[in-house]
Amino acid sequence: MDQKERMLAGLPYRAWMDGLFEEREACRRLVYEFNSIKPEERRERIPAILKKLLGKTGNNVWIEPPFHCDYGWNIEVGENFYANYNLVILDVCKVTIGDNVFIAPNVALYAAGHPVHPESRNSGYEYGAPITVGDNVWIGGSVVILPGVNIGSGSVIGAGSVVTRDIPPNVVAAGNPCRVLREITGADREYYFRDRKFDVEDY
Repeated sequence: MDQKERMLAGLPYRAWMDGLFEEREACRRLVYEFNSIKPEERRERIPAILKKLLGKTGNNVWIEPPFHCDYGWNIEVGENFYANYNLVILDVCKVTIGDNVFIAPNVALYAAGHPVHPESRNSGYEYGAPITVGDNVWIGGSVVILPGVNIGSGSVIGAGSVVTRDIPPNVVAAGNPCRVLREITGADREYYFRDRKFDVEDY
């Protein structure tokens, strides 16, 4: 099993011996190009660079610069994906994001980790654990998602949360550590914010 296969499987490796320096450098060049796009060129160039940078995308995807990642090809996003400013994805292994996912500013998905004990950590040992985000998920501002977490389809993660464990589908979850606050039900469809009902018919 080569290093790329090990990464995709989430197996540990020593970051300073990984043999993937060239791939990281190629990613950095694309990320630099992406983050340097002139505003008047964004509509055309952002989707094109994302298609080259990411492992798999839907047809309609958008990430607001700046954006940072390690390799790019470990990241898969579905249709109608939107991420606001300053998304960071440490993709030392697979990060899979479904359809119709909205990500607010300053969100971080960390699929990488290091040992707790300082002697082990100082060896340069790094591991990866895949992250999965289901369909129709909204991730609020400044959320941090840690290695190995799965977020179920239809859920909302409140701003400022640190997600350390799996979140089930169709719930509102928030906090540090993130926990389920309540289920999302059909009654929620009438409201756009707290107790404020929609005043339009088509939404």
